[in-house]
Amino acid sequence: MSRADLAENSCSVARAIEIFGDAWMLMILRETFLGNRRFDDLQRQTGASPHSLSQRLKRLERIGVLRRESYSEHPPRHEYRLTAMGRDIWPVIVSMKAWGDKWLGEGPPSIEIRHKGCDHVVMPEMACPACHAPMTAQDAQAIISPEFERERDAVRSQT
Repeated sequence: MSRADLAENSCSVARAIEIFGDAWMLMILRETFLGNRRFDDLQRQTGASPHSLSQRLKRLERIGVLRRESYSEHPPRHEYRLTAMGRDIWPVIVSMKAWGDKWLGEGPPSIEIRHKGCDHVVMPEMACPACHAPMTAQDAQAIISPEFERERDAVRSQT
């Protein structure tokens, strides 16, 4: 399977990887969640070249993850704001941060996530929405759709 095939895959993980499976995309998202919205700030904080950053911002806007808003007409300047679709990727970014803190961190975390309501440090936690029991991968069962199973069978038959 080529990277181009990911966008056409019935698996939503594959389709999300096709969009976000790029270091610059994830760095842009990190920065937007940290409050950076302007091109120069995003470029400075991510280290992406202006061309790379521009391409990715345009793609995130086209997909609907970011929206561009004008903040100056003379000269024309824009900010990039997360849409509802973009804000919904926050748990993924925070989970990556927690994984990195646990397995790659050296010293205290570079960022703490605090609940605005009570000021406590929070860690991402997955729980069953019905019984509220904490969940790990061992507590989950993946049920593959018939369409995805056909795709997987087709890949197996190619080898």
